[in-house]
Amino acid sequence: MTSDVRAIEVLLVEDNPGDADLTREALEADRVRVNLTVVTDGVEALDFLRSGSRPDLIFLDLNLPRKGGREVLREIKEDAELRSIPVVVLTSSAAESDIAQSYYLGANCYVTKPVDLRAFQQVMAQTGSFWFTLVRLPPA
Repeated sequence: MTSDVRAIEVLLVEDNPGDADLTREALEADRVRVNLTVVTDGVEALDFLRSGSRPDLIFLDLNLPRKGGREVLREIKEDAELRSIPVVVLTSSAAESDIAQSYYLGANCYVTKPVDLRAFQQVMAQTGSFWFTLVRLPPA
């Protein structure tokens, strides 16, 4: 990889520090340069996005304090300035209702976080490979 390639800006909205660390480690293991910003609740996420910061991709947990992930997703997709940012719901829930509602609200992808460490690393590697090497992200 050449040094003139811009890093991919990723916003991780995750209140569990352990999951945030695992996600960071999994993304750092990839060959793609990623700048990861972590916020721990929905209010922080929307404040970050409305401050003018524009990530290339958002990983969003559904179960967040202060403002839940579903509400954050709804507000992102209703905002003309933010709606084109791809949102990957990255959550522990495998409930069909959560999956259906997330896609209804505009999620671009839904990934259930495995409990097992090795499986989590593998899922993040596959997710990163898809979003960072195969998909063309919208221009900043």
